Amino acid sequence: MEDVNKNSNLYHKIYEGGRITPEEALELFSWDIIELGNAGDMRRKLAFPGETVGFIIDRIINFTNICEAACAFCAFHARANLIEPYEVTMDDIYLKIEELMAAGGTQVMLQGGLHPDYTLNTYIDMVTSIKKRFPEIYLHSFSPSEIVHISRKSSVPIDDVVKALKSAGIDSTPGASDLLVERIRNKVSPKKTTVDEWREVMRALYRNDMMSSATMTYGMGETDEEKIAHLKVIRDIQDETGILQAFIPWSFSPAKTRMEDTLPATGIDYLKILAIARIFLDNITHIQAGWLTEGLKLAQVALTMGANDMGGVLMEEVVVKATGIKTKTNDKQLIHIIQNAGKIPVQRDSRYQAIKEYA
Repeated sequence: MEDVNKNSNLYHKIYEGGRITPEEALELFSWDIIELGNAGDMRRKLAFPGETVGFIIDRIINFTNICEAACAFCAFHARANLIEPYEVTMDDIYLKIEELMAAGGTQVMLQGGLHPDYTLNTYIDMVTSIKKRFPEIYLHSFSPSEIVHISRKSSVPIDDVVKALKSAGIDSTPGASDLLVERIRNKVSPKKTTVDEWREVMRALYRNDMMSSATMTYGMGETDEEKIAHLKVIRDIQDETGILQAFIPWSFSPAKTRMEDTLPATGIDYLKILAIARIFLDNITHIQAGWLTEGLKLAQVALTMGANDMGGVLMEEVVVKATGIKTKTNDKQLIHIIQNAGKIPVQRDSRYQAIKEYA
């Protein structure tokens, strides 16, 4: 790896808070990892002054794994033949939410496969029932792919789907992005949303005054140029809408998928992506350390390289677990990890407002 030339235009642009170009972002892949991490942390301080690190007590409820998309990178959908097809009942969902609230949790993420028989009414009935029983729970739920799927199955415009889900009780939608590069999407998930459809969901959320986030699943055979192209889509949509509260990078785990021959990404790959994202995504305040896929220790290192949030405790996460990754955590462990990184843990809500600070 090359030493950083501290007299270079790029070095000064980064440390002066300037916006870097995609071409300049590509240069960062050759930087020494320590120098890159220092630059990422400096840009974190510009976006998010102070040394607090947030986390949320939440629960993912995967209400079905029956999915038409059958993505090559997914080990969770029923047709992967690793997990039996299932659909949970509303009573099951109620019980899971009661357990979350008993643990002090505040957020539920409803996520399911692209079920061939589910229409807009299916989702509205589910959300309405939950909100009637648990009006205080925050629903950060459904993905852009699910919203597009609902639109197609019900012959309803995306805007109207978003409006109906919001009226039913959805508070915000996670912007699950996979990799926003058509070459990769055509290879690994041709039945899911296109890049333009992802953008359209983000614009529909904006028009309906709803917040979202963006993710990045890398390590699926993409080039460094394509990694930056993904970040460029996200930065552009954030310039346009301002609705993205956070960015979350994940490394792809090829085990137990139809892409088992793919070489797994390394911890250094992850730290590079996170630091580069912090520098490039100058319009997004919160960048999460991906403890679920990267492990708790690497996530702790990420807090020194640009990340300022640990995301959720993710009670009952099953999609990543289907690939064989079994990382778990809880609020006490996250507090300990954040403190040992020299940071101040803060339990937050879904809008990144502090609920409780741990000195």
